[in-house]
Amino acid sequence: MLCFALYSAGHAMQQAYKPLLDPLGLTYPQYLVLAALWAEDDQTLGALATQMQLASNTLTPLVKRLEAKGMLTRRRDPADERQVRIALTKTGRALQAHSVEVSRCFLDRTGLSMEQAIRLRDDVLGLRDTLREASDKDSAAGDAYISGGQKKAGH
Repeated sequence: MLCFALYSAGHAMQQAYKPLLDPLGLTYPQYLVLAALWAEDDQTLGALATQMQLASNTLTPLVKRLEAKGMLTRRRDPADERQVRIALTKTGRALQAHSVEVSRCFLDRTGLSMEQAIRLRDDVLGLRDTLREASDKDSAAGDAYISGGQKKAGH
């Protein structure tokens, strides 16, 4: 099953990253938060949650742990007090230099060339987007499907 292959590959990725991130004192989800901030620093919690495709209440504990480690700061947005802005500290930015080595070591563990890794990433992102579009259409239309792609009676 494709779903199990993707699920188990994701789990294997987290396990492969663990020994690379342990020396940095980071978990895989924390590393992903930092990577998102390295790409675009000083953003609202909501924007970061959207970028990471997480609910804000899932992201908040990760952000609080990274703040406790001195990697980032949280502050109210002066333009809109309802918004919390997340920004890297000097320590958080400094870790970006280590991320290059982490990425290189991870790529080595995959056995893929850079070109193969990029192609695989693009294929997986394409699959994600296609599935998300189908799900959004189903939700908007209120459609329910049975196996074979046929609509259930009454839909």
